[in-house]
Amino acid sequence: MADDRRQPANDLPAPLRQQLDATRDAMLRVHKALLDHERLRYERRHGAVRNSGEFLQLVINDPWFNWLRPISELIVQIDELLASKEPVTAEDGKALLTQARDMLRPDEQGDEFRRNYHRGLQEDPAALMAHGEFKKAIA
Repeated sequence: MADDRRQPANDLPAPLRQQLDATRDAMLRVHKALLDHERLRYERRHGAVRNSGEFLQLVINDPWFNWLRPISELIVQIDELLASKEPVTAEDGKALLTQARDMLRPDEQGDEFRRNYHRGLQEDPAALMAHGEFKKAIA
């Protein structure tokens, strides 16, 4: 089955669309690695999560996972822009790339997201590798 998200629905320039696609895919890998790592941390403290449904509810509702919401929301914004049938400008796409570049900067002295992101990259090799892939995609 074809991925409809990748079919041009608006007039974004092809190179920008490709960069947004690559950035979005890299952000998904970062997000997954961070979720996997946070699940392990959560389970060490609170006990095993029984199944994926329980885990999804934790991700949605438990404050432990709140810090990951900004990356989830930005991925959704990129998806919406790529799928939009309404006119969008190159500036709209570039603004999302800038937002992604600014967000995924680890900083142990930064805001909650950046501090937790820094910790995740320090503690989890998979997250660090995904971050490297993201850096290549966003360059």
